[in-house]
Amino acid sequence: MHLAKNFIGGIINIVSNIDPAQFTPSDPPPPRRPLHAAQAHENDEEKKFRKVFEQLAGDDMEVSPTELMNILNKVIAKHGSLKTDGFSIESCRSMVAVMDSDSTGRLGFHEFKYLWNNIKRWQGVYLSQDTDRSGVIGSRELPHAFKAAGFPLNDQLFKLIIRRYCDEHGDMDFDNFIGCLVRLDSMCRAFKTLDKDNNGSINLDIKEWLQLTMYS
Repeated sequence: MHLAKNFIGGIINIVSNIDPAQFTPSDPPPPRRPLHAAQAHENDEEKKFRKVFEQLAGDDMEVSPTELMNILNKVIAKHGSLKTDGFSIESCRSMVAVMDSDSTGRLGFHEFKYLWNNIKRWQGVYLSQDTDRSGVIGSRELPHAFKAAGFPLNDQLFKLIIRRYCDEHGDMDFDNFIGCLVRLDSMCRAFKTLDKDNNGSINLDIKEWLQLTMYS
């Protein structure tokens, strides 16, 4: 128990040294609306994206973690400049969980479109920050890459992320980069939502803590 308290306390100290005002997570996805209402307000780009989504999602019009994995891996297979082992089912479960605003275990149209747009944006960051064209983001490139994505990291959190998402050489491939940013972005959005008075701190009871951490 003493070791566990020291471990948790160490992580909290790392995170507590961060100013959340420096982070710029993406805006939250729009609330889900009835299908007929959503389609009535779509522009041409959204209508084209919906047609693609209908083909990808199937009859239930929602994307499961397995479907998301298949979609992403088909896409990145066409990009030789992105070094990756492929998106795993566990990584896709995590991405669905943090994007699943209505807790269905799947992504609806707007949730999927929101995730897709973020992945496209972060792909641009990944390619621009891979300055040596190795196909991965090296440890020297990572701080600039996360800053460009809107998340300047202090040294302690940076080391924590390296241990969790990088290989033994300190390199981060594309699927880990996206998985890390999806989680980081969603956690920062959740924090900003809970930080009602914008003072940089929140209070959670055990139920709220478990809901926030276990389904993510």
